[in-house]
Amino acid sequence: MRIHKFSSTEAFVAIDLDGAEASSGPVRWAKKVLQGGAKDLARSQTYTYASLGMTRGGASAGISADWSDRDAAISAFTAEAADLVATATYLPDAAKGVPHDELSALANGDPRDTARLGEFADRCEGLGAAEVAEKTLGSLDGRTVAIEGFDANGPALAAALSERGAVVTAISTATGTVTSRSGFPAPVLAASWSSLGSELVNDLGEVAPPSSVFDTGADIVFAGSKMGIIDHSVAAKLTGAAAVVPCGRLPLTARALAVLRRAGVPSPADFVALAGSTLAVWGDVHRTDEEILAGVVEDLGDLSAGYASHEDGPLLAACYDAEDFLSTWQENLPFGRPLAP
Repeated sequence: MRIHKFSSTEAFVAIDLDGAEASSGPVRWAKKVLQGGAKDLARSQTYTYASLGMTRGGASAGISADWSDRDAAISAFTAEAADLVATATYLPDAAKGVPHDELSALANGDPRDTARLGEFADRCEGLGAAEVAEKTLGSLDGRTVAIEGFDANGPALAAALSERGAVVTAISTATGTVTSRSGFPAPVLAASWSSLGSELVNDLGEVAPPSSVFDTGADIVFAGSKMGIIDHSVAAKLTGAAAVVPCGRLPLTARALAVLRRAGVPSPADFVALAGSTLAVWGDVHRTDEEILAGVVEDLGDLSAGYASHEDGPLLAACYDAEDFLSTWQENLPFGRPLAP
């Protein structure tokens, strides 16, 4: 892992692997973005690429600036990042505080199918997470679902869960948690998200604190609002769940994984569950949307079906698989697996 520091603004990129044909991952803005979290996100993307058999690596950028200086800082970042993009040293993905349209100046130098970054990539991510959940459990029919951290991939996730027979009975955002015994129809969630964003919970029912989503008793809990949102104490509340599935990067700490494993609760790897967006943007640009979506289901379904029965659980099984591939082109494996600290 190496850190590339910017000269024009307070920003950096954590680049995980040497010798990768390209490195990509999120760019985040906040008053202060720490390198530790960026390194963890870069590692998760590295394992996504390895799981898919791609000799590419993960990276993650941070832009630190006060709100009053934000626009100037992002403008300086995109100008200086152009050289990194041109050599595929770092290909940025929109993330917290940096929406997709603010990276448009870098699209021409990006070797990926940039037309499918953003909304379509989010759709593939949501679909992939639902498919991974189904293959992990064998069936989602009749299962109740809570989605913690309902975000841009949430509408597609809810739709794919509904198609598989599951019922979304709880969602949360930073604003709060709402529940419905009969379930939230996917079209309602999509329309509300489109118009209100994270405030959609105010449109759907009585709002409880965000953390109460873990107390709703859903069969399956999707989580991903931030890294490490499920620590060992939260995991202890979920030992009766059928599965805990990522809908954002690195939701589990290592201690949380241990708690869930002891309880026999499977938790797929985030770097597999969220690989749909990677599949969307690498490949023949002439593929139709339908072909890409079908590929997401097939590829991630096949991987997850293979990991589901592993004695060490699906997350570690996916790690072993990724590391086997990394060993074919990296002299040494990167130190540390993709789990929140």
